[in-house]
Amino acid sequence: MGPFQIAGGILLILTSIILIIVVLLQESNSDGMNAMTGATDSYLGKNSSRTYDAMLKRMTRIVAIIFVVVTIAVNAIAVFVK
Repeated sequence: MGPFQIAGGILLILTSIILIIVVLLQESNSDGMNAMTGATDSYLGKNSSRTYDAMLKRMTRIVAIIFVVVTIAVNAIAVFVK
């Protein structure tokens, strides 16, 4: 195992952890218990979380793309270094 593969493995672990955290921070689309109890969100509450949710969705896309690129790069390095 060369230094490039070790660095790539570390990058894969870091990006996967970041991806998991960003996905877990997002709100679910279902109402869940709020629909059953009749609780509703106010207009202000919906708009303040919308920008936060949009930022998390954008971060999810970016981190997922980085994860795929790093995965392909690590595999390409593993094939060409041999």
